[in-house]
Amino acid sequence: MHSKQQSNNQMVNIENLIRENIKSLKPYSSARDEYKASGSDMVFLDANENPYENGVNRYPDPKQKDVKIALGNVKNCNPENIVLGNGSDEILDLIFRAFCEPKEDNIIILPPTYGMYKVLAGINNIDIKEVLLTTSFQPKAEEILNVADENSKILFLCSPNNPTGNSFDNATVEKLLKEFKGIIVIDEAYIDFSGHESWLNRLEEFPNLIVTQTLSKAYGMAGIRLGICYASLTIVDILNRIKPPYNVNLLTQAHALKRILAQETVELEIAKLKQNKIQLENALKEVNFIKKIYPSDANFILVKVDDANLRYEQLIQKGIVIRNRTTQPLCENCLRFTVGTAIENQRLIEELIAINVS
Repeated sequence: MHSKQQSNNQMVNIENLIRENIKSLKPYSSARDEYKASGSDMVFLDANENPYENGVNRYPDPKQKDVKIALGNVKNCNPENIVLGNGSDEILDLIFRAFCEPKEDNIIILPPTYGMYKVLAGINNIDIKEVLLTTSFQPKAEEILNVADENSKILFLCSPNNPTGNSFDNATVEKLLKEFKGIIVIDEAYIDFSGHESWLNRLEEFPNLIVTQTLSKAYGMAGIRLGICYASLTIVDILNRIKPPYNVNLLTQAHALKRILAQETVELEIAKLKQNKIQLENALKEVNFIKKIYPSDANFILVKVDDANLRYEQLIQKGIVIRNRTTQPLCENCLRFTVGTAIENQRLIEELIAINVS
């Protein structure tokens, strides 16, 4: 079975997907890229830095070696298969610039989904093909493959999906990985809250697979902006070629490393959030104007209500900010609740009940 999977995927030649100008691009070589020696007595006179020590006067490691090693240990992944970015949005933008020729190529997205795919396509002047998810929020594999053409360079799969919270069916995703002729990006921003296995564990089977993750959600580090890309060495080489030389700053690297090494704390917080989500789901069942609670593998819950605009405004007036998703395809009259602390969730429930009886 394994050999069959590999032979199916050999049909996707990554080199043929890369933009011609990117193939011939000679990347910028920073001072820290050229420096190979080591030692505590080194005198750095190469990068035109201010020599007076204040903790941030030197450029950061352009390859983020320590962070990648720590991530590799946690995710059981070769650090050489990792690219780090200034948030996942920079990673996604790099992927666009590596594989999509402006005014020629297109991407495929599956609404309702993360809104930045469409924004980045617009910024990069790339056409968009949309294939709505099913009413149970699953990809329509055959329709996706039918709408794809020779210029369909990237398919974005967000799983667990935002804003719906569900994970995509493994068999459907595998079919797409085997048969789609372009790059497939599986956005796993919420994977740490899910009981499903990450597609990172099958990275070697599919040369056209890119898995993106983040420290913004489960790791609680949205403020430092660190996005993660896992991909083949060929794709990593291309993305490193076009990324800014010092895209991840010194403070971000330091905070990220400290947090990644604190796995026990991270796991405890994830466990708490999962428990809080169960309690919140149970409480939401008692609110009459909530018509449906969708299953979630993420740290949020999507619900259908009688009037999303009204209920959103009522909660805002109570000092509670949620997300109104009623304008999204298949999400009419839907609200999205992020799971908070037990105290925050209790306040949300109290206000919902107060609205419910008013």
